[in-house]
Amino acid sequence: MTGGARGTGPGTDTPHTEQGAAQHMRIGILGLGRIGAFHAETLAGLDAVDSLVVADPFADATRAAAERFGAEVADSPEAVLAAGVDGVVVAAATDAHPELIRAAVTAGVPVFCEKPVARTMTEGVEVLKALAGHDVPVQIGYQRRFDAGFAAARAAVRGGELGPLHTVRATTLDPAPPPAAYVAASGGIFRDCSVHDFDAIRWVTGREVSEVYAVGGNRGADFIREAGDADTTGAVLTLDDGTIAVVSNSRHNARGYDVRMEVHGFADSIAVGLEDRLPLRSVEPGVTFPAGVPHDFFMARFTAAYRAELTAFTEVVAGVRTSPCTVEDALEAGWIAEACTLSLHEHRPVTLAEVRRG
Repeated sequence: MTGGARGTGPGTDTPHTEQGAAQHMRIGILGLGRIGAFHAETLAGLDAVDSLVVADPFADATRAAAERFGAEVADSPEAVLAAGVDGVVVAAATDAHPELIRAAVTAGVPVFCEKPVARTMTEGVEVLKALAGHDVPVQIGYQRRFDAGFAAARAAVRGGELGPLHTVRATTLDPAPPPAAYVAASGGIFRDCSVHDFDAIRWVTGREVSEVYAVGGNRGADFIREAGDADTTGAVLTLDDGTIAVVSNSRHNARGYDVRMEVHGFADSIAVGLEDRLPLRSVEPGVTFPAGVPHDFFMARFTAAYRAELTAFTEVVAGVRTSPCTVEDALEAGWIAEACTLSLHEHRPVTLAEVRRG
């Protein structure tokens, strides 16, 4: 049981305001692809961040960051870590995450790393072992923990407003599949997409998953099937207190980017994502909800959450809060993804204890 889920450790930190972090921070960014460039823009807009030092194998990416944000360009991750940075954001390719996390921690630099910790759970566990004995904080990027709706759901559950829970439903539906090359290297839909739902379920409910049963199908892009993956999946998770969680994911949702959670208890029921930009069309007579323009991209849906997440990282760097999403937390979500992947391939229930032994 990790503290981030139960509420006995990092996940229970009281959020601080951006002004609570030390000012004039110098933050390094390793990797300036889609999410790295987005993080650079977010960090540049935080009062606590005074300057950025960036590195990316592609010169055009670093040049763009230098011109847009006044960032200092370094020629390697090592040069970034040696440039007097107070913290570093790892947004490089997944294969580089373990080495970059270890390098930052060894250099004594607090690190924020986009999920996952590593491509495989074996590598992730090795990272965790390598960090043992170090007191340098590491925060893993699961931005739903910083979304206002998910945070309100967690508060309602932890505050007892719903009574004992019996059902959780979580959904992530992408408007279109990512590129074929991305899918082939993603590790599969459970490890790449569903893992956000798994982390959110643990974080909101404070419970662990004991068993899963997963199914999947392919009725869309051929390249997903050819990669040995599914484009649409469903998973039933049994939590350690008997609560049932149902997770639905797809790479094909023509109406938009749909992220929701329902939490049902014996006293009340609540929903995250039930708002005017929900990409769903009601066919009930006279119903006009939802009336807004549907969400079409994950970064637009979670812009505020990403800002809150990186603000939290500046507070971690400043030493005024502990990591709100630890390596241990990220690995817990990863084990659920491993169990679902095995269940899908072998058409049977899989316990978490079984994959941990593997």
